[in-house]
Amino acid sequence: MNVTVVGLGLMGGSFAMALRKNQLADQVFGVDRLSEHEKEALELGIVDQCVKLEEAISTSAVIVLATPVDVLLQQVSDVLDRMSPSQFLIDLGSTKFKLTERVKDHSLRGRYVASHPMAGTENTGPKAAFANLYSNAINVICDRQSSDSEAIDLALKLFDGIGMKTVFMEAKDHDKHVAYISHLSHVSSFMLGLTVLNKEEDEKNIANLAGSGFESTVRLAKSSPDMWAPIFAQNKMEVSTALGEYINHLKTFKKMIDEEDQQGMKNAMNQANDIRKILGKS
Repeated sequence: MNVTVVGLGLMGGSFAMALRKNQLADQVFGVDRLSEHEKEALELGIVDQCVKLEEAISTSAVIVLATPVDVLLQQVSDVLDRMSPSQFLIDLGSTKFKLTERVKDHSLRGRYVASHPMAGTENTGPKAAFANLYSNAINVICDRQSSDSEAIDLALKLFDGIGMKTVFMEAKDHDKHVAYISHLSHVSSFMLGLTVLNKEEDEKNIANLAGSGFESTVRLAKSSPDMWAPIFAQNKMEVSTALGEYINHLKTFKKMIDEEDQQGMKNAMNQANDIRKILGKS
């Protein structure tokens, strides 16, 4: 079975490496709009060959799309139009509702599995890829009922084979939940980084004073704007709602600070400590 991975950055490159490492494909072809990414992917052994998308579709049983979500909106339709009923399509995008709505009436919708691996780092490009990115990661398959059982079985074979644990969810629910646990944290990190940069004109002060707490909080601000701006735009309603609630909490906490309400601050922080229950940590 040949597999094509379109988009050879962190997500796609790591997926291709995991397929090869676990011998889940006879050949893994790579496609990327940037020729330097294709060159790096070949040099790093991420894929067996780099080919044009048309050739990849004609010679692969499975096409995996790992491109930014604004590109995915068009790509999913285009690839389904060119596929045969014997082929399968999987995407790894971070938003799902608009994507699944776009192709819900396509004649080959059943051959498509809409998925979102909850994995990643702040780094980008083929050099950021590594084979164990997906090990023990949660993977979400959306709108299971819209995919053929054969497509789901094939996708699960690949996902299980590279070490992921899959759950099933409706696309709209998925977008709501990731707005809080993923998208909001990226907005917060980007804006924290911007706030500090605007205030601290002398960058040496940042470097000298930045401890592990600041570094871990602002780490996501190093993520790719080309990837994240389309995510925020596609999931704007859910992200905006989550951000509004977050801003209200910030305003409340600011008021406590202004009024030196230490007990109120302690109460709020004690409540926030309960996040450990969700994360499964003591």
